[in-house]
Amino acid sequence: MDAKAAPNPITTIAAPDFHPRRGPFTLAVIGETLGIAVPDRLLGLPIDDVAALDRAGPDQISFLDNRRYRSALSQTSAAAVILAAENLPHCPPNAVPLVTSEPYLAWARVCALFHPRSLAHPGIHPSAIIDPSALVDPSAEIGPLAIIGAGAKIGAHTIIGPQVSIGAHCVIGSDCHIGAQVSIAYAILGDRITIHPGARIGQDGFGFAVGANGFTLVPQLGCVRIDHDVSIGANTTIDRGSAQDTIIGAGTRIDNQVQIAHNVRIGRYCVICAQAGISGSSSLGDRVTIAGQAGFVGHIHVGSGARIGGQAGIMADVPAGAEYVGSPAQPARDFFRGVALLRQLARRSNTRG
Repeated sequence: MDAKAAPNPITTIAAPDFHPRRGPFTLAVIGETLGIAVPDRLLGLPIDDVAALDRAGPDQISFLDNRRYRSALSQTSAAAVILAAENLPHCPPNAVPLVTSEPYLAWARVCALFHPRSLAHPGIHPSAIIDPSALVDPSAEIGPLAIIGAGAKIGAHTIIGPQVSIGAHCVIGSDCHIGAQVSIAYAILGDRITIHPGARIGQDGFGFAVGANGFTLVPQLGCVRIDHDVSIGANTTIDRGSAQDTIIGAGTRIDNQVQIAHNVRIGRYCVICAQAGISGSSSLGDRVTIAGQAGFVGHIHVGSGARIGGQAGIMADVPAGAEYVGSPAQPARDFFRGVALLRQLARRSNTRG
């Protein structure tokens, strides 16, 4: 066998242009976008694109938001770097420092400048099935094999992807992106909402009555209401309400494969990470953070600003601003004191043994 390994055909294929860009932009435009002052002599410097520190060339902009990558900063070939003031001493002379207290937020804005969200291409694909009573804004894009039910409303500049199912009387606001194979029923959506492929919105909640002869389905008579600027991840499921509505507050970010049960009420600007599950009739205040695989029993309340750790089991109300971890979950300070105590006991036991 030849000692020299054959090249991997996948890694040697040139990547297609998955991410079309705008630009170039001058540093003046970038500085204005970010609200960062740029020296007059550099206002006309052209920037072609964004790139990571170790990949950026002399016509690109990069950023640093983690001190662990200071060595990459000192060696970067980037024309400009977004960074915090504390990292200025590590910025090489070839890179123009753009100083801000929030480098990652500034990076997000400059990336959006070069790579803006895709815009709708107005029109309806010939294979789409649209009920005659549905109202589709002329500026919306309806993809192949999409189905839009009776009385549904699709807002301006909204993109409905391929094989999406929009149920009867649903309302989809303006500038929404609905990914491939999403199903939406019994739902009212605001503006600028993103739903990634495979998500299921508005199906029956897990509600049934138990009798001597088995289970009887409780009709799920509510809907799902999603406020403006919400993002919902791939394969996430949000059940409609039973006697009341399931509500997702404005600006909330929901990761992939999250389960939200019927009658759940989520506040504004919450973050719910992958594989978390929230049982029926629970509620979250504003700006609650839930880490991955956390689970909630039903009919509990999590106060605003609370933080829930990964794989936590929430079985009772959580006060506002609290940080809970473990299963059953408890205040983080108590949990880690218990862990430390167990370690001490284990060491003593080992010493005596």
